[in-house]
Amino acid sequence: MHLTPDEDPRLTFTVAPDANGILPDRMIAAMAEAGLILPAYDFVESQIQPASLDLRLGDIAYRVRASFLPGPGATVAERIDQLKLHEFSLADGAVLETNCVYIVPLLESLALPPEIVAAANPKSSTGRLDVFTRVIADGTRRFDMIGAGYHGPLYAEISPKTFPVLVREGSRLSQVRFRTGDAILDADALESLHASERLVDMDDADLAGGVAVSVDLSGEKGTGFVGYRAKRHTGVVDVDRRSGYGVEEFWEPISARPDGSLILDPGEFYILASKEAVQVPPDYAAEMVPFDPLVGEFRVHYAGFFDPGFGYAGAGGQGSRAVLEVRSREVPFILEHGQIVGRLVYEKMLARPDAMYGQRIGSNYQAQGLKLSKHFRV
Repeated sequence: MHLTPDEDPRLTFTVAPDANGILPDRMIAAMAEAGLILPAYDFVESQIQPASLDLRLGDIAYRVRASFLPGPGATVAERIDQLKLHEFSLADGAVLETNCVYIVPLLESLALPPEIVAAANPKSSTGRLDVFTRVIADGTRRFDMIGAGYHGPLYAEISPKTFPVLVREGSRLSQVRFRTGDAILDADALESLHASERLVDMDDADLAGGVAVSVDLSGEKGTGFVGYRAKRHTGVVDVDRRSGYGVEEFWEPISARPDGSLILDPGEFYILASKEAVQVPPDYAAEMVPFDPLVGEFRVHYAGFFDPGFGYAGAGGQGSRAVLEVRSREVPFILEHGQIVGRLVYEKMLARPDAMYGQRIGSNYQAQGLKLSKHFRV
């Protein structure tokens, strides 16, 4: 159906030309009402988070030969036709095997206006299962980035790395944020925010390029262990099943060493925790930025979004430690207690969300210490 300008619902959603910030929950809902977000089915409970929207898998999956980006002028569907090995239904659930690459069309598509861009990231629970997932859009040169004015479908690339996982139509592995303008705090603004809100519980906080986050290898709260290493050749994890699995079947605890070090073995997956307790005030959001490869050959924190209210006392936290999903690359690497492994970059919200992290939305990791994903009984 063709709409005249007076009838086009997208014209009912506007942001100020000079606005800078991440869109909060109520504006995400308004985008959907205005036709800027186009779900195949109505949103489900808790799908809209304080500063992001969970994305749902569609009813079909394609196993493909290799990961890809479509590039300018090409669609993801065209590349799937060239690279697919087979396709299968997710309507009744299906198992995705480790180290295979799958593409799944998502139930949400976008019709973004020229002033709004989108960025995606794995959900926390997805990262803690070592499920590598990225969002792809037509014509793009980058994963997880959807440019201003994009109109089209979204797809998830999924590759489980440690555990085979059971997914189904409607499963939520990824989330997307919407922003307008330049929302990142510069050095002066970050210093000022830390002075007023104490973003991290360190007297000598390192704020160069974001709040520095280091690893805790001392032994959590006197328990004598510092994290978990994933086991190989385990059973399947149903991504929608909460508290359904015993820890000992999938993880082995890592004891603290007297010298405060840990050797990361190539190809192994670890859950560790930050030394610092961090918080995100209600008018801000944060993201863990990729670690400098010149300092160490390892990857930290697959799921980088931190919502407004994370660790914030007013939302039920008193500073929360960041859980670190860690994987070494080609060589063994020694981590030391207190070694910086990432930085939290803070961004302004366009407005304060109606519900902060930990309030009314079933947030599983508020006030967390060293914590596995919600799928495991503790």
